[in-house]
Amino acid sequence: MSLSTKRTPTSLDVVRVVSGNFLEMFDFMVYGFYAATIAKVIFPSGNDFVSLMLSLTTFGIGFLMRPLGAVVLGAYIDRHGRRAGLIVSLGIMSAGVALIAFTPTYASIGLAAPILVVVGRLLQGFSTGAESGAVSVYLSEIATTGRRGFYVSWQSASQQVAVVFAAVIGVTLRGLLTEEQMVAWGWRIPFLIGCLIVPVLFWIRRSLQESEEFVERVTRRRATLREIYRSLLQNRVIVLKAVLLVTLTSVFFYMITAYTPTYASQVLGLSDRDSFILTACVGIANFVWVPVMGVLSDRVGRLPVLLVFSSLVGVTAYPVMAWLVSNPSFERALATLMWMSFLYGGYQGVMVVTIIEIMPADVRATGFSLAYSLAQAVFGGFTPAICTYLIHATGNRGMPGLWLAVASVFSIAGGLSLFRNADRARRAAPSAGLA
Repeated sequence: MSLSTKRTPTSLDVVRVVSGNFLEMFDFMVYGFYAATIAKVIFPSGNDFVSLMLSLTTFGIGFLMRPLGAVVLGAYIDRHGRRAGLIVSLGIMSAGVALIAFTPTYASIGLAAPILVVVGRLLQGFSTGAESGAVSVYLSEIATTGRRGFYVSWQSASQQVAVVFAAVIGVTLRGLLTEEQMVAWGWRIPFLIGCLIVPVLFWIRRSLQESEEFVERVTRRRATLREIYRSLLQNRVIVLKAVLLVTLTSVFFYMITAYTPTYASQVLGLSDRDSFILTACVGIANFVWVPVMGVLSDRVGRLPVLLVFSSLVGVTAYPVMAWLVSNPSFERALATLMWMSFLYGGYQGVMVVTIIEIMPADVRATGFSLAYSLAQAVFGGFTPAICTYLIHATGNRGMPGLWLAVASVFSIAGGLSLFRNADRARRAAPSAGLA
């Protein structure tokens, strides 16, 4: 079947493919949300700052496995298909969730507790290394002509649903349980909910059909693993430039979602309930802005949107954070995060489809996953820990804004570099309006 006659994808097709992406982000969010509680029960040290840093660093450690998962699982997906790879990554991800959910406390098994949690995070990181890439590539390959930005944006939009879901659970638990109950067993509930979701997601993904573009390509010839890795090496410059492009979204997302409960409660002095409400509002706003900006990029091109929003981040991030910390309140925090969400949605809604369009077809999943994972490992995953350290070292509670501004510089450089040769980018994705 040729691409010109491929069937029009339905909303159910999109739900099937993004379902595992939802679980991936839900699990990452709940760990970030309960980092302070996990620090007490898994990483006790007698020093609250040290315990929190250990917990946040463990959150970041999971990202170190992403590049390995991207290379191993990404190549598997490029060779054996998007559907097969998505099911494998979901299985590995589920094992990591269960391990964290059922790990006994440090008081019960000693040093084995943090070791098991670290292993669980490594499994999550390995699977996630290819999950987002496989989902994004699949959506791009089933997209109708001229709407690729809109379709691919649902990879990110599904993650925002997970953010809201995790935040709602957090608000509910904080309203029903005491602090003692949360520390004793309440923090496990979100992870157990993640475990219960797993069978449903496997059932949903089993009915997923392979993308017609992939089937057509491998019908002509299926690349070997050696050829995939050789092509990846030959296109290493594109991958490294894509890493720069992903840097901003890596820092941005985890700052305004996973880090928000910790920052709002521990730094701004807001209640835990208010912290989770803020996070839910961010998830809802992100869910709106990401697809809107994907549609915008389909009409005006990728580069203008990328440069406008990354520049706005660089100019406004620190001043807005400085305004917030000068007189912290729920209202100021909400206003700040809504502005941040608008900027994040504007950038993220375009960035993902851009990287897919500049990656050669034979290494599309591997190249995208590797670029995304390297940026997450180096910058994004450790953002909560970096922000906590910067505030502690300088005494300046607005330092996360400066860290975000630095990330925008990397992305601006990457975007300009990628689009310096617009003709080559258009040849890689003839239906896209990159410039």
